[in-house]
Amino acid sequence: MASLLLVFASGILVGVVGHRLYMVNTVSTAARPNRPDPEEVRRRIVSEMRSRVKLDDQQTAQLNQIYDQTRQKFDELHKKGSEESRAIWDQQKDAIKAMLHSDQLPLYEQYQKERDEQHKHEREKRQAEGKGPATK
Repeated sequence: MASLLLVFASGILVGVVGHRLYMVNTVSTAARPNRPDPEEVRRRIVSEMRSRVKLDDQQTAQLNQIYDQTRQKFDELHKKGSEESRAIWDQQKDAIKAMLHSDQLPLYEQYQKERDEQHKHEREKRQAEGKGPATK
């Protein structure tokens, strides 16, 4: 009887571990599909436009110029948004510091330092995996 319970319990354990491994691998892969290289996408679109819309060389050069200008505008917008976001975060930190007692300030500073290091590590990890922007 005891050996039957042991076999039953080990079967449950193997099933749970197997299900966990399956879910971790399939969910993480499905949740983060690889993003194509923007330059590769651009080359493909320009090539398709040349053949399907019958662009000549001058139009192709103009199309590339339009894409360059658009990318520059998005980069400027992203930078402006990042700067504005940083200002909001700084205001939040200042407001939190204002409500803390003097003995809590060093604790909060240490807490923030640890969080900043953690975020830096996460950004570096995403960059190394090619999944995030190279900011900061």
